[in-house]
Amino acid sequence: MPGVLSHAGSGRLEPMANHENLLGGPAPTHLPDDPEPRELLASGTAPAEVAKKYPASSLVWAQLADDAFEAGSVVESYAYARTGYHRGLDALRRAGWKGHGPVPFEHEPNRGFLRALHALGRAAQAIGEEDEYERCTAFLRDSSPTAADTLS
Repeated sequence: MPGVLSHAGSGRLEPMANHENLLGGPAPTHLPDDPEPRELLASGTAPAEVAKKYPASSLVWAQLADDAFEAGSVVESYAYARTGYHRGLDALRRAGWKGHGPVPFEHEPNRGFLRALHALGRAAQAIGEEDEYERCTAFLRDSSPTAADTLS
């Protein structure tokens, strides 16, 4: 297969440094790291305070959605999750995402968006928005099977 293996002058086949997607789909999208909100949340800073400082962070909105859902406030969870989802879509587009393709859960900066997407689906199901629940569930699985398995 061209571009995959090379003799590299050694007499044996070795992987080439070509990162071409051989399956024909889009390359995975990796959001840039934004460690400050993650560090503030990890240190125990209230998510609402972090959201005031970093309103573009999907991770913060996903955390707010999770907290609201756990408290039984599903409508609030839905609103927080939708905010995080849209902030994540904005970030994905800025990173070159064209509306489809892998968004790996293994890349930590992607987790805020993926958590928000999961939270949106969960809250949608809780308020009876079955079509949205199904769309979110399919979108999460298409974006990252690992996220779908881990977050469910």
